This record gives sequence, structure tokens and C-alpha cells, in this order.
Amino acid sequence: MSKIIFNREYELSELVSFVGEKIEAEQVTTNTYISTDNMLVDRGGVEPASKLPSVNRFNHFKIGDTLFSNIRTYFRKVWLADFEGGASADVLIFRTDDDKVLDPYYLYFLLSNEDFVNYTVLTAKGAKMPRGDKAAIMQYKFLLPGIDKQREIGLKLLDINKKIQLNRQTNQTLEHIAQAIFKSWFVDFEPTRAKIIIKQKGGNELAQELAAQAVICGAITLHKLAELEEGLCGIEKELHPLITKRFPNKGGVDLWQPQQLAAIAALFPNSLVDSELGDVPEGWAWSEIGDEVTVVGGGTPSTKNIDFWEGGNIHWTTPKDMSNLADKVLLETGRKITKAGLAKISSGLLPKETVLMSSRAPVGYLAIAKVPLAINQGYIAMKCDAELSPEYVVQWAELVMDEIKQRASGTTFAEISKKNFKVIPIVVPNEKVMGEYTKITSAFYSKITEGVREINELTDIRDALLPKFLSGELTTATTEKANHV
Repeated sequence: MSKIIFNREYELSELVSFVGEKIEAEQVTTNTYISTDNMLVDRGGVEPASKLPSVNRFNHFKIGDTLFSNIRTYFRKVWLADFEGGASADVLIFRTDDDKVLDPYYLYFLLSNEDFVNYTVLTAKGAKMPRGDKAAIMQYKFLLPGIDKQREIGLKLLDINKKIQLNRQTNQTLEHIAQAIFKSWFVDFEPTRAKIIIKQKGGNELAQELAAQAVICGAITLHKLAELEEGLCGIEKELHPLITKRFPNKGGVDLWQPQQLAAIAALFPNSLVDSELGDVPEGWAWSEIGDEVTVVGGGTPSTKNIDFWEGGNIHWTTPKDMSNLADKVLLETGRKITKAGLAKISSGLLPKETVLMSSRAPVGYLAIAKVPLAINQGYIAMKCDAELSPEYVVQWAELVMDEIKQRASGTTFAEISKKNFKVIPIVVPNEKVMGEYTKITSAFYSKITEGVREINELTDIRDALLPKFLSGELTTATTEKANHV
């Protein structure tokens, strides 16, 4: 093409190409395969694929390419590649023809911009599964600033993105720890089983407590514990150095303090008892979720009555609000209702810390409400007003989600009724163990909530700056707010 003139409009086709080169399937893993299924909505990045399709080759993307999900583009699944791999045909791979003319970071933000996403929606083809029109996409026009300005803008926005991603990674780490502890304590009963293993080896109460501590802090597995030398002397010799190694600091939360570890281990019994639903630590019980929490559904006030909606300040949520949640906390809702509208919902205003689960299309979005709110009929809500804490209930629901979905029914879309949900079994531990789990994980969720608030603030700043940078309305030198992010 003719010599580039900066600060004028170009079509994408003049400066950008779709990547068509291939990579062999054996060179791609679930960690390096990208499809529309494992790209996260609203520019949330990517996650490992659940499996690889049975094909010989994939489209080959490289670091610095922009990947754009071309199915239902309004989901804004856009990702700047930070590793090399293979992509499905439904993921468009954009690459700048000359990075001295169009900076790859700038291109990513250009394709992340709401104006571009809206353009792909308007020019898409298909009704049920709309796909972006590749020819029309390449006709998209944009202002091309000088390369130095592009790089300055790209780095500024990328810095905000990195801070958002760091928060998301920290929150994900905390969520994983909460779930790992739940599974260890309340599903596999590992502290109790550790005591039983040592008891069967002839170990006294001290040895049993050491074993439980070692398992709780992750210093040893039950399998390795069973291989230890028999007799108290051998057990103590092996376990003492393991326990003195502190559990790694995760996500800014220090686990475990020695006194705390010993106190928690002492709360677990050293025997299991039979029950109709399987073994359970002595003193614990099996119950049904409907007997342990208050299960309610919601409703939708008439949308024809503006008195129910106009000027409303009461949070009202549908499962759509949870469709792009990276964390299991809900701080904001898409719509708000008035007191008159709230009066039309039988479950009324639900308190903070209510556990929410989408009950239809699809079943299984989960979150703890961090604001008082009302819900529509697409939810099952659990008010934790007895022994079980919201942190316990949300992790329980995550781990039994397969069973929850199996109890759903429906021809048009799957839905689980409150009746079918209430009878799902749940372990009720003794009050002190529950208290310790809640103390630990409520600190996690406080940090997660702080992280989500910061993510929201940073996202608002980025999304406000992005179109103004791209249009030339603002420069990085004139954005004091951005300079202090």
C-alpha cells in the first residue's frame, strides 16, 4: 500500500490480517488450546480447555496476537495472547502486518473497544448463533495515531489490565484454597481419617493430633501417612519436621499459625460412625439442605408498571448478573426496583450473605450476595440463618453441582425446583469445626470482595479511557486519573 500517514482513518484490512497458518494438533495441549468455550466473557481472559477436539491441525496463534470469539460477539470475548498455541475456527486471530505501523497492544485495545464490538454485532450473520462477518469486520474504520502514541496508550491500558488480572488471580487462589479445605474436612474427612490411621498403628493421642495437624496444613497426604513407620517414636520423628514447615502464604492469607493448627486438629474426632448416607465423623450428622437453610425463590414485578422500576434503588438480580462473574460474590445488579416492585416478590428483600444459585438456563451459577437484594424466578436462594455459614454452603453447592444438575428437569431448558433441591444431602459438622472453617474462609471472601471492588473500579476507568484514547479525544498526558491508577 502507499506510504502510511498517521492520524488519519484506515480500514482494518489495510493494516491487519487474519491468521491462517496452522499448528499440528500434537503440539497443542488443553492449556494452549483456545476456543470460544474457554474464552471468558467481557475481556476476562482465558482458562484451560476441558478437552481437545479430534482434528489434525488448529489455527496457529502467537504471543501478541489478538484472539476474538466470532460467535455471539456481544459477549466481548477478546484476549491478547501471552503464550503460543492453537485456536478453533470460531476464534478469529488478528495480527498486525507491521508492528512499526500498528502496535499489537494498540490493536488489542482497538478490538476490545465497545464501538468495534457493536460493529461486529450489527454486521453479524445468523439468528440463532450469530457470527461476525469477516469481510465486514475487515472494513471497520479507525483512527491511526503515531506509533509512539499507540505504544504509550497500549502500555497505559495494559498496565490497568495487569492490575485487574492480578486481582482475579488472587481471588481465584483464595477460592481454590476455600474449596480444598472444604473437600478435605467435610467430604474426605481427612483430619479424622489421619487420626484413625495413627490410632490403628498404636499411636497415642499426641501422635493422632500431630497426624491431623500434618494433614490439615498440607504437609502430608493420607497415603504417605499410612506408610510411616509404626509406633509412636517413628510417627513423631516423621511428623514434627513436616509440621514446623509453615503452609505456604496464599493470596495474602497466612496459613497456618501453630497454635491455630493445633486447636483446629483437636476439634476433629478420631472415629467415623455408620449412617444411612455413609460414614461421618463421630458427633457429626447427615441432613438435607432444605432443613439447614431457608430456601426461597423470586419473581419479576410487571415491567409494564413503571412505578415498580422507575427511580428504584433496591438491587434486583437475574442469573444474567452472574453469567460473567469470575468470583463467587455479587456486589452489583443489572437493574433496580422500587419498594412497590419489591412488594410483588414473595421472598422480599434478601439479606447480605444470602447464597444465590441459578436454577434454570443454565443451572449452577453461584455467588454470595454482598448487598441486600431481591431475586427473579431464575434463582434458588439460600438464607443461612441456622448453623451452616454462607461460605460453607456455597462450597458445598459447588462440589455437589453434578447432583444438583441431575435433579433438574425440563424439555425446553433444564430447571431444578425448590422441592427437588431441598432434599439433597449435606453433612452438618460440629459447631466448633464449622466456626473455624467460617473464620478462615470469611477472611478469604472479605479479600475477594475487596478485590472485586477494585476490579470494578479499574474496569470502569479503563472502559472510560479506552474510547477517548482511540478517538484522539484524550492523550495519556492529559489523563491525571489514569496516571494515578
